[in-house]
Amino acid sequence: MSREILLLADALAREKNVSKDVVFQALEQAIASASKKRFKGEADVRVQIDRETGDHEAFRRWQVVYEPDLENEDNQIGVTDARDEDPDVQIGDYIEEELEPIEFGRIGAQAAKQTILQKIRDAERDQILNDFLERNEKLINGTVKRVENHRVLIESGRVEAALPRDQMIPRETFRVGDRIRAFIHKIDRLQRGPAVVVSRTSPEFIKALFELEVPEIEEGLLEIKSAARDPGVRAKIAVFSNDKRIDPIGTCVGMRGSRVQAVTNELAGERVDIIIWSADPAQFVIGALAPAQVSSIVVDEERHSMDVVVDEENLAIAIGRGGQNVRLASELTGWEINLMTVEQSQQKHEAETANTRAMFIEKLDVDEEVANILIEEGFSTLEEVAYVPINEMLEIESFDEETVNELRNRARNALLTAAIASEESLDGVADDLLNLEGMNRDLAAKLAKAGIKSREELAELAVDELVEIDPMNEDAAKALIMKAREHWFVEENA
Repeated sequence: MSREILLLADALAREKNVSKDVVFQALEQAIASASKKRFKGEADVRVQIDRETGDHEAFRRWQVVYEPDLENEDNQIGVTDARDEDPDVQIGDYIEEELEPIEFGRIGAQAAKQTILQKIRDAERDQILNDFLERNEKLINGTVKRVENHRVLIESGRVEAALPRDQMIPRETFRVGDRIRAFIHKIDRLQRGPAVVVSRTSPEFIKALFELEVPEIEEGLLEIKSAARDPGVRAKIAVFSNDKRIDPIGTCVGMRGSRVQAVTNELAGERVDIIIWSADPAQFVIGALAPAQVSSIVVDEERHSMDVVVDEENLAIAIGRGGQNVRLASELTGWEINLMTVEQSQQKHEAETANTRAMFIEKLDVDEEVANILIEEGFSTLEEVAYVPINEMLEIESFDEETVNELRNRARNALLTAAIASEESLDGVADDLLNLEGMNRDLAAKLAKAGIKSREELAELAVDELVEIDPMNEDAAKALIMKAREHWFVEENA
């Protein structure tokens, strides 16, 4: 019997080109399945085969749980009863009872055979997948094997891939036998069918296509820093040259547009704008909005947004059809872009100045003339009045040293009062909200004022509700809410 197991494991391992351990695991699972049939209910059986001798042992086991959590006595045992048998046992451990070994010759049931074969098929599939992944390829080239309602199945050598409907370029269709190219989007070993999931709409796909067409990228002379797409319609890529002698746009376009045209043909006619990447965010945004001409730009680092001013003639161009141009520019640069005309910019500036003036008059207890002087000198917050080097404030001709010191003291007192009020507003706010990644005390105070005092309450908010409480951009609001919900998914997986 033991010798039979060793011979079977060796033969199957050679025939299926998998490790012996995989075969042994399949045999253990098959013997366990057959052993469970001795018992009524949902018995848990563990089988262990000695890899050297082929001898095997079988155990029925019960997991140790707290008494209130005891749901199934077929495979669970309360901790009190378990410790009568083993005083050292802990929650989550197992109490085992050895079983009489089942005769291997009796296993011959079809179910056991199917278990072994399925385990081996899974191992073969994993081996093929691992060999494929070791090549670190970004693209898959293959032929359409089957077209289903929700996906297209692709065959590339021994590897199968699935192209979901939502990862296909709109309005493109495929037939069995068509050649197809796609970006390897993710690997999902748990899903039924092919573990390789590919995409033709991902921004990474267009980057990989340019790497194929432009040798200078592979050589490291050029880099594609980012890409944004409206699949099948328009795309933008940001390129940067590591060699000043190379024109990044011309190199990507190619002789008579041959390189960019090859990419466009692969993407069902998608028009590609090539932009020079810049380390200066404002310059990068200006380039990304091309062909629109920008009049001026104001960067808000804290909110990661920019107010971009264009004249009336350029506004429609900057926005693009259906907001396409500004949306792609925002995705490409990673900045929220607020487009406005010169008139709108002036109105916003006047409103902000009026708010700053009112704040200085109220918090510093000064008249309008003093508030205007501070604004004209570039001050916009109480922190600046309180903590900029005193020498800078003494340079203001309208202020003497006594006035400067008095303004600084009033600003500091106002800040201290606000800080105390903020601390009081956080009374009753749970630590899990205060310590959440991306949270700050100012935002926590605003949430508390709106009745949101725990992580769970934040998790239940919609994006527009959070933006109404604190005017952040929608991506930041979504990220914060998803961070608050993170424990939900951990609990579901557990």
